[in-house]
Amino acid sequence: MTKFLKRKIVDNVRKNLFKRKTLAQQEAITGWLFLAPVLIGFSIFTFGSMIYSLYISLTKWNLLSSPHFIGFENFKYIFKGDPFFWEYLWNTVYYVIALVPVTLILSLLFAVILNKKGTGRLNSVFRACIFLPCVVSTVAVSLVWKWILNADIGMLNNILRNIGVANPPGWLTDKRFAKLALVIMRVWQMSGYYMIMFLSGLQSIPAELYEAAKVDGASKSKQLFKITIPMLRPTTFAVTILLVLEAFNIFEAVLVMTEGRLGTSSLMYYIYQLGFMSYDMGYASAVAWIMFVIIMGFTILRFKLKKDNTL
Repeated sequence: MTKFLKRKIVDNVRKNLFKRKTLAQQEAITGWLFLAPVLIGFSIFTFGSMIYSLYISLTKWNLLSSPHFIGFENFKYIFKGDPFFWEYLWNTVYYVIALVPVTLILSLLFAVILNKKGTGRLNSVFRACIFLPCVVSTVAVSLVWKWILNADIGMLNNILRNIGVANPPGWLTDKRFAKLALVIMRVWQMSGYYMIMFLSGLQSIPAELYEAAKVDGASKSKQLFKITIPMLRPTTFAVTILLVLEAFNIFEAVLVMTEGRLGTSSLMYYIYQLGFMSYDMGYASAVAWIMFVIIMGFTILRFKLKKDNTL
């Protein structure tokens, strides 16, 4: 009788384990079925397109004939003979250097100011006003700022004349100020989006830390640098990566506001010119892959620095 019961118990345990395994497999299959449309779309339209783009970068193709395989000649020309690549790469680096820290600081500043509790609807209105530009089309925003920065009838220069500036800058007609004008426009547009990210990070910081700091007599500035900024490190990391991607992909503002003139062309605009104005798809794909490698290299470096707690 005892052996029979033991065998029955073992059989029941095995059946239960089999049922659990079957249920786990069914749940896994169900999950993969839900993910399948996204994975199929990504495989075809993103990963597949990237692989095809890599193949095109090794060819000479002007859309009017079949691609002609030429190996790494496009990449060799980029580094040895292209008179525009290095200039436009420097312009892109300029946008990264100018956009990232300014937008980062302004977004954090807005988030800290608007994180105050007890201000009610007015706080929500300010948040909405700062956030609104980032949901408007970049083309529309660029058109508005093209009018604001007009050297003769623009609102900004009229304000400068009224406060005593005799010769205000020709924002979109002077090479010295053209890139700065694009930076001003993009900072104004992007700050609200990253402010929301910083607000989310601020609200996840335990209030007990600030209460303990107040008890210890820490000033507002010390609380900012000793609590707020260190606790926002994960958010700052994500914002930095996204801002660098934004700066590298600056295109619509260049297209609408300057059309690449006055030394404002970025690598992204150069790729557009090569592919859709000169129809040199092979060379455009090669430049795009160089840009991809640069961005990927920065991202990997940034992850490594985060892992080492360097930044």
